[in-house]
Amino acid sequence: MAGFLLRRFAAMIALLVVISFVTFSLFQLGPADPAAAACGQECTPDRIAEARVALGLDKPFLVQYVDYMSGLVGSRMVGAPGADTLCSWPCMGKSFQTNEDVTTIIERALPYTLSVASGAIVLWTVAGVGLGLLAALRKNRFTDKLIVGAASIGVSLPIPVTGLLLLLFFVSTLNVLPFTTNDIASPFGAAGPGGWFLNYLLPWVALAVLFSAQYIRVTRGNMLETFGEDFMRTARSKGLSRRNIVFRHGARAGITPVVTMLGLDIGLLLGGAVLTEQIFSVPGIGFTAVRAAQAGDLPVTMAITMMAAFFIIVANVVVDAAYAVIDPRVRVA
Repeated sequence: MAGFLLRRFAAMIALLVVISFVTFSLFQLGPADPAAAACGQECTPDRIAEARVALGLDKPFLVQYVDYMSGLVGSRMVGAPGADTLCSWPCMGKSFQTNEDVTTIIERALPYTLSVASGAIVLWTVAGVGLGLLAALRKNRFTDKLIVGAASIGVSLPIPVTGLLLLLFFVSTLNVLPFTTNDIASPFGAAGPGGWFLNYLLPWVALAVLFSAQYIRVTRGNMLETFGEDFMRTARSKGLSRRNIVFRHGARAGITPVVTMLGLDIGLLLGGAVLTEQIFSVPGIGFTAVRAAQAGDLPVTMAITMMAAFFIIVANVVVDAAYAVIDPRVRVA
């Protein structure tokens, strides 16, 4: 296991370097001029040139890239020559738009994304796995058809449609839930757990409708396949109880693909639930990423891209390690 983790760690570092280089290259090839955007309106060519020097955009591409990556392993100087300042490790640079440390921007946005992700993950996992297992146990009965039909509808609804319908029905029409505000970042603030729960309930449901529908279909299909395996027939022939057969033997083997999905989805969600945060105006990582991309803010875009990639890669490693714990067949292999 130690050798496996070391190999995956080395592969993770290499992949992050490749992702950073591709993102940096795409930014350089883009049509936007960050110096002009940072300079603002009524900028003269001389002021744009000064802004380009201050942002370090006058240097060759490889020099800019190496300079940026050096901040991930140690401190570096940022700013125009003679007016540069020390950027402490990990230095992700300063925003082209606000001149604020990118680390500060990420730290401010991350609690909102964690609030969106935490509740949504619990909601769609419990609903998706539970209903998928129930549908498999009630195969071809009314319950099964009802759950599969609801999952088919849910998986066909994109998040923007679900989110807007939830806002229209529960906020505008019934007025039973508040519109999501951007001053509640965690359950430990002034609003308390109750206010935090109500604030993020609609974003959670919007995400859970789509994701739980996918989990229902995958869980049902894999559980039905697992029920036909030889070890399940052996367990039944030994006279074990139905509950023991289903949960101790069947569920552990049947939900293995679900663990893969969950690991990837958690990584993606921690990288920013872009559509959900945009619809509900949650100032999280996804919301910040869209604003930075629109403004051509390279340091913020790079930082969020690297963070999202890191979460996804780490989630893959955790999933691979969890396989051996969940499914005994993996340990034997």
